[in-house]
Amino acid sequence: MKRSTNPKVKARCRRKSRIRKKIYGTAQRPRLSVFRSNRHIFAQIIDDEKGVTLVATSSFSKELRDKKVEGGKKGMAHQVGALIAEKAKAKGIDSVVFDRGGYLFHGRVKALADAAREKGLVF
Repeated sequence: MKRSTNPKVKARCRRKSRIRKKIYGTAQRPRLSVFRSNRHIFAQIIDDEKGVTLVATSSFSKELRDKKVEGGKKGMAHQVGALIAEKAKAKGIDSVVFDRGGYLFHGRVKALADAAREKGLVF
């Protein structure tokens, strides 16, 4: 990961490394990783044993790029969560380990997680 001089980014990276010591995705329960920038939100389901991304989507993926969403960035995060859950179900993935990436479980991260749960992903 790129080193930053921003103290907020440094703190998030420290939190992320603490979380990643405990969370590990397997073939049975892959890891649902979340990254958010100021403008977009990204989600991917990763098998850490093989080091492979199984499913990925973001707020500027083809399915969501031109879609008008109410609720701003939080509404878009909800759409990304629903889309990642649908793609996971299509690949036969029902349960995952949630990796919040050092972010607080609040706002956009929570909206993504709630939408994924609503669509049937278990974590």
